[in-house]
Amino acid sequence: MSEVHIEEHSSPIKTPKQLIIVVLLSFLVPIVVIVMLSQLITTGVTPGKDSQGATEEAIAARLKPIGQVEVTDPNAPKVEKTGKEIVDAVCSACHATGALNAPKIGDKAAWAPRVKQGKEALYKVSLEGKPGTAMIAKGGFANLADADVKAVVDLMMAKAK
Repeated sequence: MSEVHIEEHSSPIKTPKQLIIVVLLSFLVPIVVIVMLSQLITTGVTPGKDSQGATEEAIAARLKPIGQVEVTDPNAPKVEKTGKEIVDAVCSACHATGALNAPKIGDKAAWAPRVKQGKEALYKVSLEGKPGTAMIAKGGFANLADADVKAVVDLMMAKAK
């Protein structure tokens, strides 16, 4: 008959005390790691940065909405705004900063080619938008009256001369 060779299985855990320690550590180590990571994440402290980003004002500025929805009654009386008020509320987002290659208000060099085209051409671009550029009809505020848009163009052209 053939001989059967049986190998004993060996384990690093030799006693019940060692088994209890291994089982406890297998539960405690992940818990400790998770708690430490959550503390690191929730404190907001980033190495190399100060904690001023955690002030209430800084948090409010980051959470501030980009825009807002206004629901108006179409039958409500229209409140007339001046050209300057419209520029400040609508146009300055791009034309005060030069965002999206918009000519800055008062920049004579940037406005010179546009002024050369004449008011009617600028009225048309302002009212209808200009394909291929970021200038959209009425600056994206369709509720503006055509006369208001023309007043804004007149104001911006006057500052460019």
